Amino acid sequence: MFSIFKKKKKKEGIPIYMSEPTILYNTKSEKACVEIIEKNFSSSNIIVPSKYGLKPTEHLIEKAEIFVAVAILGKFTSLVVRELEIAQTLNKKIYTLEIARKGDKGLAYALVEGIPEEIEKLTPEQTNELYETFRREDFSGFMKLFLGERKSSW
Repeated sequence: MFSIFKKKKKKEGIPIYMSEPTILYNTKSEKACVEIIEKNFSSSNIIVPSKYGLKPTEHLIEKAEIFVAVAILGKFTSLVVRELEIAQTLNKKIYTLEIARKGDKGLAYALVEGIPEEIEKLTPEQTNELYETFRREDFSGFMKLFLGERKSSW
């Protein structure tokens, strides 16, 4: 009902930094990614950048033992690439969580150790193009903008 009365979940387990594209911030997909990480690493101590708004969170990578990079459509956005490079210089244990839509319901995912070679690393310009593609798909039509229908093909 009121968020001030929400009970905060106790953080337990090893600290994990989840690097995600900003287009996933505060979405059902982000929540699903957090649940996948919690399940696979038996940890609820996950650093989720969206909880800090749009403030930089790279300094929090140092506090994590594990770094999980989220890839959509087989791509790392420029933000994820930048944070991934920081994690590599800090010698963090790195995992890749690749996600894709599975029909109208749910996500298909693969969580692998390391960085698969087939994952494309986008530049800032390519990331903007990807985001524009999502926006065109998600909000194609005047009424959809107001009604909030969001169906992504990814």
